[in-house]
Amino acid sequence: MNMPLTSNPTLLEVKDLRVSYPSRQGDLVEVVRGVSFTLGKERLGLVGESGSGKSQTGRAIMGLTAPGGQVQAQRLQFGDVDLLSCDAAVRRQLRGRRMAMVLQDPKFSLNPVMSMGAQIVETLQRHHEVSARTARERALDALAAVQIDNPRRVFDLYPHEVSGGMGQRAMIAMALACKPRLLIADEPTTALDPGLRLQILELLKDLQEDAKSHGGMAVLLITHDLNMVRHFATRVGVMHQGKLLECKPTEELFMHPEHAYTDSLVHSRSEEHTSELQSLRHLVCRLLLEKK
Repeated sequence: MNMPLTSNPTLLEVKDLRVSYPSRQGDLVEVVRGVSFTLGKERLGLVGESGSGKSQTGRAIMGLTAPGGQVQAQRLQFGDVDLLSCDAAVRRQLRGRRMAMVLQDPKFSLNPVMSMGAQIVETLQRHHEVSARTARERALDALAAVQIDNPRRVFDLYPHEVSGGMGQRAMIAMALACKPRLLIADEPTTALDPGLRLQILELLKDLQEDAKSHGGMAVLLITHDLNMVRHFATRVGVMHQGKLLECKPTEELFMHPEHAYTDSLVHSRSEEHTSELQSLRHLVCRLLLEKK
């Protein structure tokens, strides 16, 4: 498969990425099998069912592959950094400062013994030589940027004191506090109520658009929800059994899927969406009849 390219200047280049883990028998099992794509300052959705390799792809880019995992590629380039050859210290500097990751459930990602604001301050001071006062002001700005009302109050709250939606917004604020060039969002709305999912997606979209004023930012959204990526992404890649089957502009993929697996996904999600709309119409009609 030819490498799916973006029309934007390339920020990330992934070529023939392979991630393997040892089995109980001792042999290596590939969970990512020759994935290739490029990413510019845009929103790319990586979609696939559980076990398709999409999260492992994101973790390999971040340098967060689980112990025992082996990462190989012909090329894994982020800006001017070769991610395959750089040492652990460079990787740590990249994470948080130039690339960041948001996971699906803030309960397991946030430090329960630190306030929300203190965690953002810690991130800022780890990557920038700023005073505690400057870091606090930047943290408050970051909380305001993710549309949290009364950032000064939320700054002092602990993770258990906030809702799931607010916790996820705080996670995004922390990830974006250092203005990274790449944000990987791995199932960022799965743990949220349906009503909050669209809000978080709109927030990420607005933040990516706003980032153009300070150099631009790429967002890689990893999800199993095809309807979500249609709403959010400018391009979509479909993964199955560790392989990237196709990657193209969003509407083109939905209108003209090339692979049979993608075609089945598109049609199944379309039928599911139609069924949901019909159920909603029946509910509205029933409520109207009960009022008469």
